Amino acid sequence: MALTAIAIDDEPQALDVIRLHAAKVSFLQLDATFTDAFEAIAYLQTHRVDLVFLDIKMPDISGVDVVKCLPRKPMVIFTTAYSDYAVQGFELDAIDYLLKPFSLARFLKACTKALDSQSARADEEPFIFVKTGYEEEKVRVDDILYLEADGNYLSFVLPARRLLSRQTITDALQLLPPGLFVRVHRSYAIAVRKIDRIARQEIRIADHTIPIGASYEHTLTDIRTALNLR
Repeated sequence: MALTAIAIDDEPQALDVIRLHAAKVSFLQLDATFTDAFEAIAYLQTHRVDLVFLDIKMPDISGVDVVKCLPRKPMVIFTTAYSDYAVQGFELDAIDYLLKPFSLARFLKACTKALDSQSARADEEPFIFVKTGYEEEKVRVDDILYLEADGNYLSFVLPARRLLSRQTITDALQLLPPGLFVRVHRSYAIAVRKIDRIARQEIRIADHTIPIGASYEHTLTDIRTALNLR
């Protein structure tokens, strides 16, 4: 199992250290690094990663506030030069806390903690198998943003890609855990927990806009109840 990761730090030199260490950890794939926390937040809106290396003290927004505003919560390893921030990090269920400058051995120890935590999560998280052509792909239920039907085919829309399968929305909803997905249109069913915004005739999930069919407007009540909205 490989961990996908990004790193966020306003100091380029700190990111250089993480890149060097990450290149020596066989089970870690560092996909991107950011000196701008807001660019990283935008990236995380459309890309799923397992782990974020995150500096706590940054000029425009703290690492703690970055974690609080993420719609999907990856594992976090906080990095900082200030030891007094450690308590804040662990209050947010961080995997570990790295005090700069940190050695490769200390970095590896933190990454191993993340790998162990990911393995435990994988054992607990529900999944389904989606048939695509002659193959069946294992998909975590929490990765699915929404379902979109087009004729005889159905797209399982994930943060960074789509899986096309020959089946109906009704068939797919029978495979998925009850209560997590709601049909809002003849051609769409959405993951309730992924909703970012609700309007009268549409729902927003990440950068996707999903229409609400006229005959499905009553489902908004169920959605609001599930999200504890009035």
